[in-house]
Amino acid sequence: MSEDRPSQDLTPVPGLIPAGLPYDDPALFAGVTGRRLLAYVIDLFVLGGILILYKLMLGFLSVLTFGLLTPLLVLIGAAVPVAYHTLTIGGPASATWGMRVFGLQVRVWNGGKPGYLQALLHTAAFYVTVSFTGGLILLWALFNNRGRCLHDILCGTLVVRRTLGG
Repeated sequence: MSEDRPSQDLTPVPGLIPAGLPYDDPALFAGVTGRRLLAYVIDLFVLGGILILYKLMLGFLSVLTFGLLTPLLVLIGAAVPVAYHTLTIGGPASATWGMRVFGLQVRVWNGGKPGYLQALLHTAAFYVTVSFTGGLILLWALFNNRGRCLHDILCGTLVVRRTLGG
């Protein structure tokens, strides 16, 4: 009779499914939504400064090349925000400058850091979803217990607090 019953052994099998996800602690997500909002405001100021410097360089190079490089430089300028987010999220700190100020970092759902390709996909998903919805899609984070936005879910990433004390 005991042979007909399924085994009740619930010990994890190595290499298959982890016993617990690395981000089961709700303290890692405490206040993340508000911190993300404030971090993005800082990122907007950082991007504004970068774009002002880029605009000065664009003006100088446009005059220097008699306007021949201007169309190409304008296209490159559109990639500046994408490059900023991709390089900072995919970099060693896994966080933009604003996220660093507020003690946040981006992590992959299994606990690792995102690579540059995943950071690029995360950034592209952010800009696509925000542009199509006029930013309303960011309200998704208010109804999620981990403060995840749609672009986080689509890319398999989490934004967590770097330390629990701060």
